[in-house]
Amino acid sequence: MVQLSISVCLLGGLLGLFLLAPVQMAQTPASMCTPLKTLNDSLSHRRRYMRHNFPIKYTIRVHHNEVFKLSNISRLRLQVEGLNDLVLQRLWFQVNQGVLKKIIRVMSERHPSRQYTAELERRFKDAEGVFVQSHPAEVFQQELPETIQETWDHLTEEPDRVPESDWRFVSPKSLLDNFCHTMHCLFSECFASTEAQQDYCRVSYWRKGRKKDLQPES
Repeated sequence: MVQLSISVCLLGGLLGLFLLAPVQMAQTPASMCTPLKTLNDSLSHRRRYMRHNFPIKYTIRVHHNEVFKLSNISRLRLQVEGLNDLVLQRLWFQVNQGVLKKIIRVMSERHPSRQYTAELERRFKDAEGVFVQSHPAEVFQQELPETIQETWDHLTEEPDRVPESDWRFVSPKSLLDNFCHTMHCLFSECFASTEAQQDYCRVSYWRKGRKKDLQPES
């Protein structure tokens, strides 16, 4: 009976692991691809709206954690053992929520890029809504790795409590470039192309000019 009880416990534990595996290792849900591709369509016009409609060398103030590049993703994957892409996707939404708000905040109601940016934010929120609905509620209640939690806490800190050294001045175009590149990296299943072995997480990919095939105006 003791051996039988042990076997039952082991079987139950293994079953539990199998049940958890889809949550921890799941790829991007197919339902995410439509809103992300719609978002990508808007981002394809970022050069026109974020460069041509702003003064030369114009920058806005953002938290240094909002300068979220491909190199940040690579660094976090090295720092946090077994880091789940789902955690990085959650962080991506949190980062770019703040980025879009800060870009809109510097525009007057009549700014030629305001309507474009407001539409971009709306599409971003649509994608975020699908993202939340596509995963069990427990996923968003799980404790974040310490490094990610620290970043999250900094992003949600009250602006007047942020040390001056933590602010960066970045152009709106650069912020949306980061937005776009990291989206392709973290949700790569939605942007698969006919070319073999695309690696959107490599900086070299974007430097080769291939982005022009995906974003005609960027």
